[in-house]
Amino acid sequence: MSFDTQSDEESGSQPSTPKQLNLLRVLRDELEAMGVEATLDEYGYVMGSIPSNTGKDIPSIGFIAHVDTSPDASGKDVKPQLVREYDGGDIPLKGVKGLFLKPSEFPELLHYVGQDLITTDGTTLLGADDKAGVAEIMDAVQYIMEHPEFKHGEIRIGFTPDEEIGRGVVKFDVGRFGADFAYTMDGGEIGELEYENFNAASARIAIQGRNVHPGYAKGKMKNAILIAGELNGLLPVEQRPEYTEGYEGFFHIISFKGTVEEAETVYIIRDHDRTKFEEKKKFLSKCVKFINDKYGAGTAKATVKDQYYNMREMVEPHFFVVEKARKAIEMAGITPKVQPIRGGTDGANLSFRNLPCPNIFAGGLNFHGKMEFVPVKSMEKASEVILNIIGLYCQDK
Repeated sequence: MSFDTQSDEESGSQPSTPKQLNLLRVLRDELEAMGVEATLDEYGYVMGSIPSNTGKDIPSIGFIAHVDTSPDASGKDVKPQLVREYDGGDIPLKGVKGLFLKPSEFPELLHYVGQDLITTDGTTLLGADDKAGVAEIMDAVQYIMEHPEFKHGEIRIGFTPDEEIGRGVVKFDVGRFGADFAYTMDGGEIGELEYENFNAASARIAIQGRNVHPGYAKGKMKNAILIAGELNGLLPVEQRPEYTEGYEGFFHIISFKGTVEEAETVYIIRDHDRTKFEEKKKFLSKCVKFINDKYGAGTAKATVKDQYYNMREMVEPHFFVVEKARKAIEMAGITPKVQPIRGGTDGANLSFRNLPCPNIFAGGLNFHGKMEFVPVKSMEKASEVILNIIGLYCQDK
């Protein structure tokens, strides 16, 4: 069964696309069928609750994943391919003639030789970001409900819409969710554990040009398309995503539309360091001012909105939640890869609302595009890590 759950940044509704509710309703119903008390509210949040079976005073632990997929690529009519015992060669994506997922271009494929992989067919993204996380949480819940001998404290389950457009937990009721601490299952390759993420903002820049018949345009025309390109050229080339890694931030142009008369560009701005993040926003403002000084006041107008901040400052005072996850990953026979997220999760905003929420791998790679894939074993291990975390909190009491 395939669900198109692509979110839409242009929409003002919550959730941004009603089609996300199709999967959210199914998840609520499946939780209830397993014996879990579950609700779906008007904003598209599924919350499930499993009571403690220990009688001990154990923190309530939440696990969260988002159902929406990125607007960057189509999520309609996804046709996944199962590649059995991957042999290390090029994988044909059979929906597009001549298209291959190649280890020469994506060398991380070679880490999974001999494993079963789920890929796209080349016509859409896969949706492992974050439907892999959803599946892993549901798998762990099924195990818990089928094994009453498995000891656990209170467990909270959360499935959210609109994470990909930065609005995943805007109306999420942390108090009603009822967790003391939580984990998002929204990371990448196996072993990833993250408690740092980008500070993030979006920037929408409107350019007002002046169209004049091109035969008589000398000294009169202001081509909004060219002015938008000129403004983009003012931003540092070395701070584009394709030239950055680790803790390096970036300016990323994600859309452009326009005519000679009017144009609009949309950017995302990212940096782990809050000071550098604020400097980036100020630099963009200086670029807009330069354009207005050159072409006239009102030529360029920027609307900048902060989306989320680096969760590190909110998680570090409760660092044991990270250590629990690290140990749980080790118990699954995996070497933890503690690293900053070059992106964001629902956990970033939740951490700033007093729900410390590190991020754990969901197993997928090459998110947001047609080259996305996820190893089956990585998903199985992620589910195992969830159970390990739950068990570790029990052992403390």
